[in-house]
Amino acid sequence: MKNMLLEKVDYKFDRTYFGTWRRYVYETGARFAEFRSHDGLLGLPFIHYTAGICPETGKRVVAKGIIAVGRKAVGVIAIGQAAAGLLALGQLAVGAVALGQAAIGVAAIGQLAIAILFGLGQVTTGYVAIGQFALGYYALAQFGFGEHVLSAQAADPEAVEFFKRVFDRFKGLLGL
Repeated sequence: MKNMLLEKVDYKFDRTYFGTWRRYVYETGARFAEFRSHDGLLGLPFIHYTAGICPETGKRVVAKGIIAVGRKAVGVIAIGQAAAGLLALGQLAVGAVALGQAAIGVAAIGQLAIAILFGLGQVTTGYVAIGQFALGYYALAQFGFGEHVLSAQAADPEAVEFFKRVFDRFKGLLGL
């Protein structure tokens, strides 16, 4: 197989009304694709999508945009295996609101949720932490640690009242 890093890459470009696709198919059948919208804000495209390994660099391209989708993504809304943004969704998610297997943010939901204000997950932290193992000022957990804990081992009256109010509000939002 030839060394793609030393040769000019013959991409297939498709220009659409919304943006431009840049595609390449390797001899093995593996594919590289990238979409970048024409319009953007502050130098970022509204939508940036990447998939596969870039033949020019031999590496994955980081999707960067208002909406970024790719294995690695950075944007206002970022979706990827590793994602960072105001709203981040991914296996590793870092953002103001993070949802993922490992989520880190102001509010985080995930198997491992490290949060400042609200954490929900199997192992979680936050001012309010809900999970199997939770560490927070208010903690609802099977094994909880914090100032006010509602767990299998402890039922702090303030924690009971706090979580009762939270769940009543949640039920009200759902119309139950």
